Amino acid sequence: MAAPQEWTGRWVAERAGVGLTGSERLPELVGLALRENRKRAHLLVSTVLGKHVPQLPAVVHGAGLDLGRRVRELLGDEAAARAVVLGYAETATGLGHSVADGLDAPYLHSTRRPVPGVDPVGGFEEEHSHATSHLLLPTDPRLLAGDGPLVLVDDEFSTGTTALNTIRALHAHHQRDHYVVVALVDLRGAADRQRLASVAAELGARLDLVALAGGGVELPEDILDRAERLIADAGPAPEPPPAPAAPLVRAELAWPAGLPEGGRHGFTREHRARFDAALPELGRQLAAVVAGDGGGASDGGDSAGASGDSAGASGDGGGRVLVLGFEELMYTPLRLAGALAERLPGGAERVHFSTTTRSPVLAVDDPGYAIRTRLAFPAHDDPADDASRERYAYNVAPGADPARRFATVVLVVDDVADTPALHEGERALIGQLRRVTDRVVLAVLPTHRPGDTAEGGTAAGALAGAPESRLPRPLYGPAFSSYRADEVAWLLKDLSGVALEAPTEEREEAVQSGGAHYAESLPVEYQPSPEYQELFHQALRVSARRIALAVGTVAETLVAERGRGLVLASLARAGTPVGVLIRRWLAAGHGVEAPHYAVSIVRGRGIDPVALRYLAAHHRASDVVFVDGWTGKGAITRELDEALAGSGFDSGLAVLADPGRCVRTFGTRDDFLIPSACLNSTVSGLVSRTVLRTDLIGPDDFHGAKHYTDLAGADVSGAFLDTVADHFDAVRAEAVAAAGRFLDTDRAADRTPDWAGWAAVERISAEYGIDDINLVKPGVGETTRVMLRRVPWRVLARRGAGADLDHVRLLAAQRGVPVEEVDDLPYSCVGLIHPRYSRGATGASGTAVLVKES
Repeated sequence: MAAPQEWTGRWVAERAGVGLTGSERLPELVGLALRENRKRAHLLVSTVLGKHVPQLPAVVHGAGLDLGRRVRELLGDEAAARAVVLGYAETATGLGHSVADGLDAPYLHSTRRPVPGVDPVGGFEEEHSHATSHLLLPTDPRLLAGDGPLVLVDDEFSTGTTALNTIRALHAHHQRDHYVVVALVDLRGAADRQRLASVAAELGARLDLVALAGGGVELPEDILDRAERLIADAGPAPEPPPAPAAPLVRAELAWPAGLPEGGRHGFTREHRARFDAALPELGRQLAAVVAGDGGGASDGGDSAGASGDSAGASGDGGGRVLVLGFEELMYTPLRLAGALAERLPGGAERVHFSTTTRSPVLAVDDPGYAIRTRLAFPAHDDPADDASRERYAYNVAPGADPARRFATVVLVVDDVADTPALHEGERALIGQLRRVTDRVVLAVLPTHRPGDTAEGGTAAGALAGAPESRLPRPLYGPAFSSYRADEVAWLLKDLSGVALEAPTEEREEAVQSGGAHYAESLPVEYQPSPEYQELFHQALRVSARRIALAVGTVAETLVAERGRGLVLASLARAGTPVGVLIRRWLAAGHGVEAPHYAVSIVRGRGIDPVALRYLAAHHRASDVVFVDGWTGKGAITRELDEALAGSGFDSGLAVLADPGRCVRTFGTRDDFLIPSACLNSTVSGLVSRTVLRTDLIGPDDFHGAKHYTDLAGADVSGAFLDTVADHFDAVRAEAVAAAGRFLDTDRAADRTPDWAGWAAVERISAEYGIDDINLVKPGVGETTRVMLRRVPWRVLARRGAGADLDHVRLLAAQRGVPVEEVDDLPYSCVGLIHPRYSRGATGASGTAVLVKES
C-alpha cells in the first residue's frame, strides 16, 4: 500500500494560520499556497483541476464528468437537453468543458483574449483575481439566448461574487428561470450563502449549487500582513540548476478541419462528437512522437543532433510524462493527455496534466506546500489587456526531489501562442522547459477564428475534396529523404517500390506516341561523372555567398510583409532545398521555427489539391508562402496563379532568382547558377521528381515520388545546405538592407513583374522557328534541366557568360549538343528542346507536340 500523501496545505496552515473546516474530502481536493495579491493572499490549490498541480488526466476529466452527471440528475433529462454550460477563464475552462461532457450540453467559456472581428455579447468582473475582466465571445450569440438552464462552472466558490456578477449581467440581457452554479469545492460563509439566495429571489429565478465538497476557510484578521512577511522571508524562487538543453520536437497532429480547439467561441454537441471520434487517432499520433516512432520533427536548437542520436531525442524511456496546457487552453490538452495515457505503456500512472497560468504564487519546495517549484516566463500570445506580462508554470521543475522529474514535457499551445516569445530569450518558456526535462514535445493546434472560410480558420471550405479524417500524413526523413525530419515535411506518397524509370529517349517517345503526360513516369537519375561532380563543388564554393544573400533577402522580405507566422510550402523538388535554407535563416535570425512542407505542382495539371487541403486543415491559408528556386519564363508562376485562384491561398511565389521578371518576392533578378540545379535527387534529399498517375495516385492521395536510398553515397544535399548556411552571418546585414530597399514604397516599381522573360522567349521562338514556347527553356537552371532530363537541340549562351555555364558546356559536350554564343540575351543561357517530332518535345499540357519537317 502506498504511503499516505502529506497534506499540501500544512506549511501555510502552520505559518499563516489558515485552516479548512467542513467536509473530510477538502484536504484531498485542495492544498494551500500564498500569492502575491493584496486582494486575497491565500490560494486554494486544487489537486484535481489540472492547473497548478500535475495530476492524472483521468482524475481531472473524471472530476468534471462527475459534476456534470450530478447536474443532469438535478435537472432531469428534459431540462438537461436545453442546458448550456459556461466556464470561467482561466482556471475553469477545462473543468467547465468536462462538466459539459458529463451533461452532454453545449459549452462556452469566458476569455481574457479579445478576438478581432468578434464582438462580445457580454462580460463581467472577477473581483479578487489578478486579472479581472471576462469577455463572452460566442460565434453564435444565440448560444446564450435559449430558455434552458444556464450552468456556471468555476473551480471554487469562496464568496460567490463572480457567479453573482455573471448572473446579473446575463440576466439583464436575457432572463431565464434556472441557474446552476457548479464548483469543485464550496467554501462560502453563511453571509455569502444568504447573499446568493437573496439574488435568486431578486431575479425571480431558481439557483442551485453543486459541488464535490463543502466547508469553509478560517483566516486570521492579519492574513494579508502575514502573507506579505512570509513571501518576503521566502525570497525569490530558486532557479533550476544549469543543464544542457533537452531536444525539442514538434508533433504534427492531424487536427480536424473546422473543429474548435476549445470553448472560447462555443463548442456544440456536434463538435463534441467530432472531437471524440478524432481523439484516438490524435492520441496515436502524439504517442508516436513521445515514443520516438515517427511523426515528429526535431527543432534541434542548440541540440541540433536531437533528431535521433541521443537517448533523450530517440524516444520514450518509460519515465514520467507531463502534458502542459496553455492558460485558457486546458480542455484539449487534458483530453490529449488522456489519449496519450491510453497509448503509452504504463501511461495510466505515468502521464500527468497541468497548465500554465497568469496567477503569481509563491513557490516553496516543501512537501507540505502546494506549489513546490515555479518557472516564470514572458507572455507569448501578445495579450491585449493591462495585466502583468509574466506567466507561470508550477510544479513542472522537479526541485529537490528527483522522483518528481518529468522525462518528457508535451507543451500544447494554439497557433496564436506559437510566437518568438515562446522560443526566444533566456526566460522563454521553451528554453526553460528544455532545462528541466529530458525531452520537450511541442504540439501547436490551429486557432478557431470565427468568420474565416469553413468556420475553421482556414481555406479548407474553399477546397472541395476528402474530409480531414481521410487526409494522408506527411513523410519525413530519414525514412523518406535524406533531410532531417525538422527540415521539411513531404506532402507526397512514397512510390519507392514502383518501377517508374526509363531511358530519356524511350520515356519521351512513350509520352509523345501515346499522348501520355510527362509526370506519369520518371527519367533515369543522371549519374554525374567525377569531372561534373567537381564542377558542382567548384560552383558551390564560388556561389555559396551569393545564394546565402538571396536566401536572406527573400526571408527578410517575407518576415516584413507576411509576419512571423510564416508557413513555407516549397515546390518539390527544386524548391525544397530553398525552403530548407529559408527556414534555417528564419530560425537563426528571428527564432522563428517555420513549418516547411514540400508540395507537388505539375505543368498542365496544377498543384496537388490534397496537399492544399492538408495545408488548409492545419494552417491559415494566408500564412502559407510558396517557394521555388528560380523562374524561367514564368510558366510555373502562371500555373500557380491559376491553380490557387479562389482558394484563399496567396499565389505570390518567392524565389531566389527571378531572371524571368515574373514574381514580386526574389533575392535577385540576375540569372546566375544555383548549384542545386546542377544535380537531380542527390542535391534534393534523394527524392525524385513528382509523379501523377491515376493507377498509383487516388483522389485522396498526395502526388507521388521516390526516395533513392541507393544513391546515398553520392548525396550532397546536406553539404549544399551547410555550405550556403555557413555564409548567413556574413551576409545578414546586407540581406536586411536589400530587403529594406525592396520594401521601400518609393521603389515599388522595381519589384513589379514585367514578364520580360516571357517576351524574350517568344522572340527566340520566332527567330528559331519553334512554334511552341514551352520548348524554349530560359535560364541556367532550366537549361541544366534540359541537358539532364530531355533531348536537347541546342544551347544559346550569352557571350561572355563565364564560369556560370561551365557545367552546361560540359554536359553539352557529353551529349553532342551545339552551344551557340549570342548577343543581347537577357538570360545567361537558353536551352532549346528539339522542335521537330522527336523524343524530346513536349508541349504546354505536358503531352506531345508534333512539328513536321517542312
